Amino acid sequence: MADSGDSRGSGTTSARRGNLLTRGWRSIREAGTLQLAGTFVMLLLALTIARFSWTLPFTDVATPLTNAAERAFYDLRNYYAADLVEQDDRILMVVYNDQTLINAQKRSPLDRGMLAEALRNLDELEPKAIGIDILFDQPQAEDDELIETLRNMKTPVAVGYANVATNEDDIVYEQQVFLDEFMSRLEGSNARPASIRLDNSFGATRVWPSIEPDLPPLLGRAMLRDAGVDLGRFETYRGAIEYRRSKFEQQAGLDEAEVSEDLFESAAIDLFVDLDPSILPFLKEQYGGRYVLIGGDIVDYDRVETTFSSIDGNVPPGLAVHAEIIAQMLDGKAMNPVPNWAKWAIAVLVVAIAALVALLEWPTRKRAPLLALIFAILIGIPPLLEVRDVDTYGLPAVGWLLGWVLAFTAVTTTARAAGAKQRSFAQGALGKYIPRDIAQAIIDRPELLSLGGEKRAIYVLFSDLEGFTKMSHAIPPEMVAKLLNRYLEMLSKVVLDHGGVIDKFVGDAVVAFWGAPIARADDAERAARAGYAIWQAGEEFRREVAEMDPSLPPIGKTRVGLHYGEAVIGNFGGDTRIQYTALGDSMNTAARLEAANKPLQSSVMASREFAEQSGLDWWRAMGRVQLRGRAKPVDIYEPAPDFPPEDRARLEEASRIAAEDAAQAAALVADVLARHSDDTALQNLQHRMKNLDEGGAYVLG
Repeated sequence: MADSGDSRGSGTTSARRGNLLTRGWRSIREAGTLQLAGTFVMLLLALTIARFSWTLPFTDVATPLTNAAERAFYDLRNYYAADLVEQDDRILMVVYNDQTLINAQKRSPLDRGMLAEALRNLDELEPKAIGIDILFDQPQAEDDELIETLRNMKTPVAVGYANVATNEDDIVYEQQVFLDEFMSRLEGSNARPASIRLDNSFGATRVWPSIEPDLPPLLGRAMLRDAGVDLGRFETYRGAIEYRRSKFEQQAGLDEAEVSEDLFESAAIDLFVDLDPSILPFLKEQYGGRYVLIGGDIVDYDRVETTFSSIDGNVPPGLAVHAEIIAQMLDGKAMNPVPNWAKWAIAVLVVAIAALVALLEWPTRKRAPLLALIFAILIGIPPLLEVRDVDTYGLPAVGWLLGWVLAFTAVTTTARAAGAKQRSFAQGALGKYIPRDIAQAIIDRPELLSLGGEKRAIYVLFSDLEGFTKMSHAIPPEMVAKLLNRYLEMLSKVVLDHGGVIDKFVGDAVVAFWGAPIARADDAERAARAGYAIWQAGEEFRREVAEMDPSLPPIGKTRVGLHYGEAVIGNFGGDTRIQYTALGDSMNTAARLEAANKPLQSSVMASREFAEQSGLDWWRAMGRVQLRGRAKPVDIYEPAPDFPPEDRARLEEASRIAAEDAAQAAALVADVLARHSDDTALQNLQHRMKNLDEGGAYVLG
């Protein structure tokens, strides 16, 4: 379907988008109260999800879409944004491993005699601080030896502590009583209690534990304080743990047995037991000046899932998490949280954009790239923040997507429901004047009917009912209205069935055109066939009226004028009333051709311009006439589908030579008339051929 002659510039684009947005908003406003209330509720729900998707109260039901999805997306971006580092030589993990337990022939509680001896030897290495991730919550024969060792340590030692209130899964009341008594025996020494509590919310340790008033400092904090490190922001830090990945992970294939090198050097505690004093200098050179963490690295015991566990499957010991916390403090990586006001602002923005895009009634091919861009931005913001050391834990990234989809769906559904009613009404109303396909195009693109005009080449039809005005004075008004409505209904159906636009009714006259607001390749043929069909509909109307009431005055024939030419097409009027119409000489010419049918004793008459454009072979040339009000004569043609081709050719020849040889032209017409003696239009043509002016045209009075 071509849109010929459309010369609107790019300046219309922004206005067109504004119109689309306004139209969508109008659809929303015209929705029913119940539907609007439902949309409002859905928008509130979308806003709630976009802001609180990590902690929704109904996450037990919606876990795959909210809470679990947020954690999975967080773990994924955190893993790939993590720093790739070499082994951290600032921290040493001294561990009880499975081989240690086998050698000691003792599994639980961990051998404290071995620990006491290892502490004495480690103290000689002059580490910065020692942290013990072991709870001394049960009595053991070596307790006195261990306490004595701890009291004599030159190195500050942070001893693991927990209580029932915060670690109810790890310690019971009786154990805490013993632990408190154990800690009281260390008062006045370089050994002090430190919390070994980790935050295991949502099944993994992703953030630092909260600071509880009845707990001592976190193990890592206590060690760095004792070593004289200024903790700065880490005094109260509660954000994400900055886990790191080994550089060697990328070098090793995932199919290999060992896929990465440990981030922290780990030594079995056996190494520091039964130690030959002569090798202490070598150990001091290797391990001196480090932060030493002592604890278990035992299969299926005290293992902690981390941010990376769901990605690489590694579940490290809790000791390694404390090591990461210490490293984070040493690196000064206190990640900046996203403020709550920003989370609210983004959530509101996401829902607002979704609603606006839903109101923008673009076709799918135009909307798809915009949706892809929006989704790319929503998905891309969290990883971008992550690589810029912004704490995205708790950032509702999946919630933005779900909230956006929910808001977009809610508004789209409401707009389409209301818009469907409007389009149905509009299409029905427009369908009384224009074809349904053009009506739908106008509904989809209202700018086609914007106020103003443009020059188009169109096919114009002008019809009139002979004698109806005179008859209307002789019958009751009710009958006039009934007959006129029936007549106009019949003719309107012909125009619309042939794809034309009804311009106006002027009494019993019908004005229609083809080629605007949308031009089609076969408009000329449609208009030509419509002109002939309108005359036939007029004849049917005459028979119908005669059969309905023989007493009514006879109704005359329907006359039709057809012309092709330029006209100004558009909406004309003002803010209060507009009319889509065509203006110009083409309209006047069609009207003059319709009126010419009376003196020409014909029913349908078209200009040469119209006949040639139609592509039909049913036209017969009817000479050249000088129409009233026109400076140039017009070659006229009459549709005659059953007329013999040879006679059609003779009439064409007569019209062509009339200006040079009027006598020969008249002879040709007489020859044709001899075979069609009852044809009044041909009789009229013969008369005109004998009365031509110097230019070969007959001047109509």
